[in-house]
Amino acid sequence: MRMAQYILRRVVFAVFTLFGLSVIIFVMARVLPGDPARMAAGPRAPEWVVEQIREQLNLDKPLHVQYFLWLRDVFNGDLGYSIFTKRSVTQDVIEYLPASLELIAVAAVFQILGAFALGVLAGMYAYRWVDNAIRLFAYIGISIPAFGWAVIFQLVFAWKLDLFPVQGMLSVEAPERITGFVTIDSLITGRFDAFTDFLKHAVLPAMALAIGPMAQEARLIRSGMIDNRYKDYILLMESHGVPKRKLMFKYLLKPSAIPAVTVMGMDIASLLGNAFLVEIVFNWPGFSRYAISVMLNKDLNAIVAVVMVIGVIFIIANIIVDIIAAYLDPRIRYVERGE
Repeated sequence: MRMAQYILRRVVFAVFTLFGLSVIIFVMARVLPGDPARMAAGPRAPEWVVEQIREQLNLDKPLHVQYFLWLRDVFNGDLGYSIFTKRSVTQDVIEYLPASLELIAVAAVFQILGAFALGVLAGMYAYRWVDNAIRLFAYIGISIPAFGWAVIFQLVFAWKLDLFPVQGMLSVEAPERITGFVTIDSLITGRFDAFTDFLKHAVLPAMALAIGPMAQEARLIRSGMIDNRYKDYILLMESHGVPKRKLMFKYLLKPSAIPAVTVMGMDIASLLGNAFLVEIVFNWPGFSRYAISVMLNKDLNAIVAVVMVIGVIFIIANIIVDIIAAYLDPRIRYVERGE
């Protein structure tokens, strides 16, 4: 029951956070320099055309009226009209978001497995050559940005060794669009060739996105394990003959992973906003590339939609992280209740 109340409190906070985010980004998008109506009409369009577009976008109304009209449309599933793609922003989100989410999902698998494997290994063999090698890898992984790894992986594994495709999301014919997710649609329609082809295309960009956060989280896990290794409860269980493997994975790793899990959730959520350069390098038709394009073209409705989508993903990731952290350390949910 305490866990249910804890989750409910987090969800309520999330709703208020989204409302505040929508107000802030809506106002900021409209006070930025530049006339979106003029940009949509073109520099040589007559003024009456610009005024007509301004009326269509409700830009001729007061700011608070614009916001409530936008909010009403959002609740009806309408995110507005995009002056960049010349179609509904909702349609743009449905088309571009799945590709980025699938790429992030693959990157998250690499990130989580790699962080725990390297962090635990470094913690078990602290201050030995294995630990030193992992720490050196972590420093290199953090210091090189994701787009740098993207270029390196593309040159080495795609061009030189020819192990993975160079660009794009698919080399074969795309499966019938049902959910918008290539992996799910491939499995539903029995197109296993498309499923495996997608994974081949996703490996390099996903690794480029994952390697930096993975290195950082591995260091956190290592530090946590070293800090907790000589705590009284660990020494007590060790003196009672608890097997080393059980001691390491059941009693030591659990509290040591809490800081890393917290950072891990935020890192995975941030990939959606930070993946645009990797998507450009690999010509990945994703949401991050779309986000940069609409921002450069001051596409108001699309900008607000992009920020809100990223905000929703951050909030969902934050709630999941809070639940996992509360499960790993029950003291967290007791503190929330003031007990």
